[in-house]
Amino acid sequence: MSIWNNLPLDLLAKVFSFLSPDSLAIARSVCKNWHTCSKAYPLSPTTTSSTTTTTSSWFLALPIRNHRACCYAHNPTIDKWHQLSLPLPSIRPIASIGSLLLLRVTNSTTLQLGLFNPFTGEFKHLPRLRAARTNPAVGVKVSESSNSSHDDVVFPSFRVYVAGGMSEAAAEGGATYETKVEMYDSRIETWRVVGSTPVEFAVRLTVWTPNENVCIGETLYWVTSARAYSVVGYDVGRNGWRELGVPMAEKLEFASLVKRNGALGLVGGTCGGSGCIWGLGEGDDKWCLVDEVPLQLGLRLLGGKRVWESVKCVGNEDCICLYRDLGSGMVACRRVGCEWVWVWIYGCDNLKGKPLPNSAIRGALLHPTLASSSLIF
Repeated sequence: MSIWNNLPLDLLAKVFSFLSPDSLAIARSVCKNWHTCSKAYPLSPTTTSSTTTTTSSWFLALPIRNHRACCYAHNPTIDKWHQLSLPLPSIRPIASIGSLLLLRVTNSTTLQLGLFNPFTGEFKHLPRLRAARTNPAVGVKVSESSNSSHDDVVFPSFRVYVAGGMSEAAAEGGATYETKVEMYDSRIETWRVVGSTPVEFAVRLTVWTPNENVCIGETLYWVTSARAYSVVGYDVGRNGWRELGVPMAEKLEFASLVKRNGALGLVGGTCGGSGCIWGLGEGDDKWCLVDEVPLQLGLRLLGGKRVWESVKCVGNEDCICLYRDLGSGMVACRRVGCEWVWVWIYGCDNLKGKPLPNSAIRGALLHPTLASSSLIF
């Protein structure tokens, strides 16, 4: 320990930069000197990006009806749950952007978005839209560039697209479905109108679509549940809309979009049947079954009932999680090398020996970091 105490602070900070977020948090609690060092030499995204991208995604559980401003995070490396503070009790995750969460403030009638790092507590409201609207669909396209300090894997630049929703009531009449597509660019921090939405799609994006979306290339995809499940796609470059059918559309009890192996994937389940993952073929718009939830893990998730209507799903390039609530446990499909492996994750029913009440949740996946983001400050 004496050797570590005698290290120059800048060298010690360099060592800290190679630690994973959970190990760094432990190091900060060792002594006052180490805590001061980690604060005096703040970590930059560049020095932590390699560690971030080699660690597994953490699952964040945000209670839907939250009377306390907190959420719960699962560390897959040590299989342990942690409690984290939230900036507001009334928020809902929309998408992960590097190591940040794009959130929707749910106690606002019209759409209000914010950026949040749950591991540092940094939070920022995004500017209001040009046209206030209620319950629109939100999509995110993350930059794949790495030419600036913003455009790295931890805090990449991004664009948020908003389509559909109900406009505020005009003086001469009631509210109408909004057909303008607005886009927020994180590099200039402003909204502008970039396209339009056919009325029939605007209605479905408003009434039948959750906020979660998947971006493949230049196209944003949302799943809709009007009558039977289908997928709506928006090409941001051509301002073009299209609709895709989904497998077993009228029999699915739940359906969620994910990005799997760089392509669009659909996760769903039918009453009495298995949970399945389908992949969309390139160029032919045909779905192919690529994986199934193992029978015993599926029954464990569903409590033996084989009814999927209460299941939710969240996924990214290295993990797909199927869950019901905070305490019941989850089924996860993780990428290990070139293969995908199914595992069981115990739910969060107690912390530090104290029982937690079970609650409905919305899940998110992200790579944690304790570095500060210039996207927020």
